[in-house]
Amino acid sequence: MNKQFDFKAGEVLVFDKPLTWTSYNLVGKVKSLLRLLPEGKSIKVGHAGTLDPLAGGLMVICTGKKTKEIDTFQLTKKEYVADITFGSTTPSYDLETGFDAFYETKQLTSEKITDLLKTMEGDYMQHPPLFSAKKIDGKRAYKKARKGEKLILDAVKITFFELELIGYAENIAKIRIVCSKGTYIRSFAHDIGKALDSGAHLSGLVRTKSGNFSLEDAYSVESFEAEFRTYLTNLALA
Repeated sequence: MNKQFDFKAGEVLVFDKPLTWTSYNLVGKVKSLLRLLPEGKSIKVGHAGTLDPLAGGLMVICTGKKTKEIDTFQLTKKEYVADITFGSTTPSYDLETGFDAFYETKQLTSEKITDLLKTMEGDYMQHPPLFSAKKIDGKRAYKKARKGEKLILDAVKITFFELELIGYAENIAKIRIVCSKGTYIRSFAHDIGKALDSGAHLSGLVRTKSGNFSLEDAYSVESFEAEFRTYLTNLALA
């Protein structure tokens, strides 16, 4: 049976955001498809939680009246799987910028990483990365950071509900993270590198869950477009 949509009354769509796409790109793609509907230009579209371009995985997109529930969806727990590379740091805490320092890593072990993760579970005061959309004096922090301005962003209380080391090899730790809204995984990577005297940056990130939504149930951009165009064809034939 073909999917029946009601975008104006409201749909909650779960996507696997492509790597390098911005959250705005994905919202824009959905909007461009909805404009093919007679009433498409009047349908609101929004997302419930940004993902950086260098991160992939689950994004929740709401249409129509369901956009009123975005704040509720944003408050839910998020699950990520992060690749964190030790031995080097970057100003952006990920691969958006080049390396700015290098560190020794021979002292690192899986046991040391696991022991540190245990101490970080629970409430945690986290400094957002300088290369972030946080506003300082009305301007985005990343704009100031790209100009070389020295910034210190105020720490924000977030919560790590679960931190699990999945594996560690060749200076890369794969870590499963269940956390609260507002957590920056880039800052998490930076903080554990600092705590272990080894330096670290985020080298890969996938959001796997957001509240009750799971990546396993997500559309790819291609699969959603195919299903939507089938829906359009059926509308024309009705």
